[in-house]
Amino acid sequence: MFLDYRYEQFRSMRGSVSTVVFPVKKIVDAPLACARGFGGFLATQKHLFAENQKLREEQLLFHGRLQKLAALEKENEHLRELMKSGAQVSENMFIANIINIDPDPFTHQVILNKGRVHGVFDGQTVIDANGIMGSVISVNEYESRAMLITDASHAVPVENVRNGLRAIAVGTGGSNLELRHVPKSLDINEGDVFISSGLGGRFPVGFPVGKVHSVKRDRGKPFATIIVHPSAKLDRGGHILLIRSSDKKVKHEEANAITQ
Repeated sequence: MFLDYRYEQFRSMRGSVSTVVFPVKKIVDAPLACARGFGGFLATQKHLFAENQKLREEQLLFHGRLQKLAALEKENEHLRELMKSGAQVSENMFIANIINIDPDPFTHQVILNKGRVHGVFDGQTVIDANGIMGSVISVNEYESRAMLITDASHAVPVENVRNGLRAIAVGTGGSNLELRHVPKSLDINEGDVFISSGLGGRFPVGFPVGKVHSVKRDRGKPFATIIVHPSAKLDRGGHILLIRSSDKKVKHEEANAITQ
């Protein structure tokens, strides 16, 4: 090193020695270079993994928000249909929510979040945007219970829109209604639409009840078997309308006055 520093002629020898030593230097540095490269690779992989995980979480949150928006949009659409249905009639009405369903498989009943303090009373008609759902059967201060028209204990006086024939639509305990005690000779066909007739004063006149799904006229039976699909969407949505005519309201208030 001293000679190389002091004399010029040794500089050419230094270049030759460097050329010979270069492969050895590379071989010696190879493990360190590999270690540095592998460490960088691991750091890059870790960073990419963390970034990928973050993007997955953001995507999941985004899809969750989209589902919530879709649910809100569907709920708003359902409310618009309810209000549109309410604008077509003159009865007093207000919106309630279904907060629970009776777990008993042999009954079709729901719990509503409106009670006596909100003006709900026994026998009040319950509808959705498509037709009659049922009627209130019990009321407490802040909640009430309604029986759906498909319950085996429920019956609605109805009228055929096409020809005016009247009948009683009774719940089957399943998903349909049945027109009871209808003579085979009466003119009722598949596709006929039935609305509430208002007979008996329990239900208001003119609300859709259902459409005839099937008609069977057996020779050995005096009455036809007529199955009707409900117009109301009994298994969908959480919002309903409670309606009452002014006559019903007056009768209810008179009954309360007499009781008191």
